[in-house]
Amino acid sequence: MSIAAQRTAKVEAEEEEEEEEEEQRGSILSRSMHPPCAAPFISRERPLRAFLIPYFLCVLVGGVPMFFLEVAIGQFMSEGGIAVWNICPLLQGITLSPRAMKLSIDSVTGHSEDSQSAPAGIGFATVIIVGLLNIYYNVILAWAFHYLFASLASVTSVLPWATCDNDWNTQDCVRSIRDGNTTNSTTFTNGTSNATTDPTTEYWERKVLHLSSGVDDVGQIRWDLALCLLLAWIVVYFCIWKGIKSSGKVMYFTATSPYLLMFALLIRGVTLPGSVEGIRFYLIPDWEKLQDAQVWVDAGTQIFFSYSISLGTLIALGSYNKWDHNCFRDCVIFAGLNSGTSFLSGFVIFSVLGFMAHEQGVSVADVAESGPGLAFIAYPKAVAQMPFAPAWSILFFIMIILLGLDSQFVGVEGFITAIVDVFPRQMRRGYRREVFIAVVCLCSFFVGLPMVTEGGIYVFLLFDYYAGSRIILLVAFFECFAVAYIYGATRFHDNLTMMLGYKVFPIVKFAWWIITPLFTLGMFALCIYSYSELTYNRDYIYPRWAIAIGWTLACSSVFMIPFTALFKILREDGTLAERIRKLIRPRLKQHQLRPEDDIRDLFKDNTNDLQSAQEFKVIPSDMDEYQRGLLLKEQKVNGVDI
Repeated sequence: MSIAAQRTAKVEAEEEEEEEEEEQRGSILSRSMHPPCAAPFISRERPLRAFLIPYFLCVLVGGVPMFFLEVAIGQFMSEGGIAVWNICPLLQGITLSPRAMKLSIDSVTGHSEDSQSAPAGIGFATVIIVGLLNIYYNVILAWAFHYLFASLASVTSVLPWATCDNDWNTQDCVRSIRDGNTTNSTTFTNGTSNATTDPTTEYWERKVLHLSSGVDDVGQIRWDLALCLLLAWIVVYFCIWKGIKSSGKVMYFTATSPYLLMFALLIRGVTLPGSVEGIRFYLIPDWEKLQDAQVWVDAGTQIFFSYSISLGTLIALGSYNKWDHNCFRDCVIFAGLNSGTSFLSGFVIFSVLGFMAHEQGVSVADVAESGPGLAFIAYPKAVAQMPFAPAWSILFFIMIILLGLDSQFVGVEGFITAIVDVFPRQMRRGYRREVFIAVVCLCSFFVGLPMVTEGGIYVFLLFDYYAGSRIILLVAFFECFAVAYIYGATRFHDNLTMMLGYKVFPIVKFAWWIITPLFTLGMFALCIYSYSELTYNRDYIYPRWAIAIGWTLACSSVFMIPFTALFKILREDGTLAERIRKLIRPRLKQHQLRPEDDIRDLFKDNTNDLQSAQEFKVIPSDMDEYQRGLLLKEQKVNGVDI
């Protein structure tokens, strides 16, 4: 076989491998739609409580438009969370320099010089956010593994959080206080006490967390949780190192099992005494609360987090879709599933909270601390009330783990994709991608170790409150501004028509123009207006140095946007206006151009980028078969070679 034939065969093999990868990755969006639905009730500061009106308004004006924007831009550019911002190089940060663009052409014709790239803007901001999110989200899986193992150990006995006669229980622990005096037993007696706790809360704080006095008292590493955290990262690694083919059947199971278990928990919850009060608290709005800015802030951040907006994961998932995939349909279905599941979960949660309030003789608003503890207090308490409680507990925490793993898989895959797409030549050789994923998982494990110490919950909440919540609203504003005002909402709307084969509703374009930017910016302003420093359990106030660390985490992502924009302006040639004009010009491929667009208009100020439009379109006749195959791959348009 000749050298040229061998090279041609190599190109065909690479194409087959790439198509197989796209086929696997193209199914990620549909298979990963459900997992984020679990996130609001596991890791957010507040669940869907009595603010359904602001919640669904935020879905319409912010959640759905931004979700569709990120998926669509990923599908249009076919790039990860960093390289996708070639659509607006000023805010992308990894855009190729004129020298690097020419070198990419030179590499096709036989040159082997390395290209250089700059730091990232919006792309880097989202990568930092999702990187921090992946670190602390996996701690939730560690807690879930701990509860699962405790349930397995109690399969022939009583769940450890169902009684008050364990070593970690205090004298204030009671199972019920409505008709009895406070004792350290599991029986009902007469009278009540002002200082009481239930066994589920004590198991969470005294057994699982070994809760210390504050963030300045980190204490020792909880090695049982550390091993659970290591197990979680090992499972995540083997879920993503070779794609999702091997775990496809499991993902189909996790898409249906949550609904079956939720309905079972709901049926049990509504039969508990006091559940009606909890559901009434959930459904009946407090109209005075609508005047509270914090309610709207909670609703807005809830939507953006549960929809995984401004994390780069949606862009990564969209980039794996085929060019003509109907992503608009997927986005509408996802919005319905996400918000519908959240609405259903609210009934499950508040029926149990009503029961807990009935037991303790307090209001529903005061019955449990919001945040991650809610999933490990309210849900376990509901499971403990069922017949064959250990079996139900095992199934419930398996469901939580599977949902969490799917969500974590999407987050880590989004992070990996963003980096790999920036360095494809270096990362897509041999086993380099697998090694890189292992390094990322190992580093994330070590960074997460402080969250499984005795003061780990304080560190966890610090990450959650500052690194992964309100700041995503500001990043979303920059994303929407870049597409709607710099690239052009009308132009992108036309690009969607090219991709989907039909015109998307014009209201979507106007949402990107006016409604969504005003919503995200206004919501962020409300966050600043209603800001209050982080507390735990309503009484512990974080020290100033911890708050400073929190703000550093928040600013580490969003400051990358103006910093790298300024850096790119300074490194360009020409006047200030010429530099900005170069940096706001998108860098597209030929099939991404509208009929009225001209390839020469895209590069006319960068004479070093391409020597001519002909060099981009025409294949030299003296190019050998291997080089020709590489260029054909680059210029392939919907399966038709130019």
